[in-house]
Amino acid sequence: MAKLRLLLCVLLIGGVSLAAARAAGPARPNIVVILSDDMGYSDLGCYGGEIPTPNLDGLAAGGIRFTQFYNGARCCPTRASLLTGLYPHQAGVGHMVEDLGTPAYRGNLGRNAVTIAEALRPAGYRSYMAGKWHVTPGRPVERMKEYRDNWPRERGFNRFYGTIRGSGSFWDPSGLVREREFISPFADPEYQPKEYYYTDAITDHAVRYVRDHARDNRGQPFFLYVAYTAAHWPMHAPEAEIAKHRGRYAAGYDAIRRARWDKQKRIGLADDTWQWTPTVADFAAAVDPAFEERCMEVYAAMVSIMDRGIGQLVDQLKATGQYENTLILYLQDNGACAETNGRRGKAVPRAAAPSLPPMPAEALQFNNAPPQTRDGWPLRQGIGVMPGAPDTYVAYGEAWANVSNTPFREYKHWVHEGGIATPFIAHWPAGTRGVAAGARCAEPAHLIDIMATAVDLAGATYPGTFNGQAIPPLEGRSLRPLLAAPAGSLPGGPRNLYWEHEGNRAMRDGRWKLVSKHKGAWELYDIATDRSEARDLAAAQPERVAAMAAAWQRWADRVGVEPWTFDLAEGSGASPTQQIRKK
Repeated sequence: MAKLRLLLCVLLIGGVSLAAARAAGPARPNIVVILSDDMGYSDLGCYGGEIPTPNLDGLAAGGIRFTQFYNGARCCPTRASLLTGLYPHQAGVGHMVEDLGTPAYRGNLGRNAVTIAEALRPAGYRSYMAGKWHVTPGRPVERMKEYRDNWPRERGFNRFYGTIRGSGSFWDPSGLVREREFISPFADPEYQPKEYYYTDAITDHAVRYVRDHARDNRGQPFFLYVAYTAAHWPMHAPEAEIAKHRGRYAAGYDAIRRARWDKQKRIGLADDTWQWTPTVADFAAAVDPAFEERCMEVYAAMVSIMDRGIGQLVDQLKATGQYENTLILYLQDNGACAETNGRRGKAVPRAAAPSLPPMPAEALQFNNAPPQTRDGWPLRQGIGVMPGAPDTYVAYGEAWANVSNTPFREYKHWVHEGGIATPFIAHWPAGTRGVAAGARCAEPAHLIDIMATAVDLAGATYPGTFNGQAIPPLEGRSLRPLLAAPAGSLPGGPRNLYWEHEGNRAMRDGRWKLVSKHKGAWELYDIATDRSEARDLAAAQPERVAAMAAAWQRWADRVGVEPWTFDLAEGSGASPTQQIRKK
C-alpha cells in the first residue's frame, strides 16, 4: 500500500493524473499463440461450422475475428514464418524439412532468423512451448538428433514439451521430447495421465507452464506457443468423445457444406456475391458411407477435444490473475487436408488377439506410422477401417476437406483460398477496451505480422544481427492498430502479400489476387466480390496480370524461390526426396 501511495504521489507531482495513467494502456501483455493443424476455414462454430467449439467461439465473441488472415499453405512453411516474421524461404524452410540444396530450401530453421522467443527474451519475457515443432529435420531419428541444437530450447524457449517431427499417433506420438531429450509417453515420471492422448498432453503442459510462471516468475511477462497436432491425420480420438458426434454427418458432404455456407452468410462471414462452388463428391456414391461418416465424427471429436483444452488454458489464466492482460491469438497452419493416407485398398479386419512379436522401442517411438502398436496390434488401413483406435491410421479425405474449407477451392499444399485462408481470433481484454465484443476485421493480414505484433506489444527491439548473423528486416506489420480499431487499416499504405509452395504461386494486391497451380497459368480474382475464386478474370485483364506477375517474380527472386521441378501427386504428401533432387 505504501508503494502504491508513493507511485500516486509521483504521478500527481509530475502532472499526470491517475486517469491519464490508465489511458496510457495496459502493461506489456503476455502473448499466447495457439496453432492448430490441418483444419479448414469453416470448422469452428464461429466461422460457420457445426463442430461444438464453445471456448474458441467465446474468445471470438469477446475479441476480434479476422476474416482475411492467411497462413503458408503447409505445416513447415507456416511454422517457420510464424516464428520468425519472415517469409518461409527467408527462414530456410521454403518447402518442408528436407535439404533441397539451396539456402531457401535447407529444411532447417535458419540461424539468419530469430524466433519470437529469441526476440522477446532481451525485453524480459520468458517463453514456453508445447506441441509440434516441425522446422528441423525429423526423419530418420539420427537426423532429428543431429539437429538438436536447433530445437525449441536452443531457439529461445525456456521450457518445451512436444514433438519434433510433423505427424504421428495421438495415442503414442512419434519423437516425443521433454526439454532436450526424447521420452516415451508411457515412461515419463513427470506426466502420467490415466490415458495418454497427445492433444490433452499438449494442453496439460501449456496449463502447467502458465501455473508455474505465475508461481515462480510473476514479475515477468511470458510468450506461450501452443502448437496442437489436432486435427492432422491419423484420425484418433477416444470412443466416448467420438460418440458425442454420432449421426451428425449422416446427411453427407453437400448437406453439411451448404449448412455451413448458409451459416457463414447469416453471421456475415460470406457474401451472396461469392459464387457457390460445386461439392467435389456425392455422398450417396461413396464406397462405404458408414466409413466416411465415421471419419468426420472422429475429426469433429479431435477438434472438440482441442477446444476443451483451450478452455482449460483460459481457466488457468483466470485462476492465476493473468487473463485480462494476455493476448490470445488463434489460427491454423494451412487449409483442410485432402491427402489420402490410409484410404487406399480394402480394410483389413482386426485379429482376435495381437499377432505380431514385440518390436524395438525405438522402431516404434520414431516411426510416424509404425507397422504395429507397442502392444503388438497390427496397424490397420484402408476403406472401411473405422478410425479412432490406436491401431488405425486413416485420413478423412478430400470430400470432407472440401466441407472443412467451405466455401473455398483447393486444400493444403495449394495457395488458392482453400489452402491459405485461416480463422484468426485475437482476444485481449485489457488491450481492446472500447472495441465492440465480437468485432470483425476484414483487413488482409498474414503470418509475417505475428512477430511484428509481438515485438511491438512487448516493447522489444527486433535485431539487425543475432549471434553474429545478419538478420533480414521484418516482413510483417504490427497488428496493434487493428486491435484498437478493427474496422480500420494498417498504417503504411497498401502492401502486397506473397506465397509459393511446391510451385503453387499467389499474391494479394488489395482486392486482387493472382494465383496459379504448379505448371498452370496465372488466374486473377477480385476477392472483394469473388472470394470463392469462381470467376477467373485473367483473360479480361492481361495488363493487370502482367504487372502482378512481375511483382511476384521480384519478390520470389528476393526471398530465394526457385523453380519447382517435382511432379508430386496431388494431395499425396510425398517427399520430393523420394522422387528426384532439385539439383
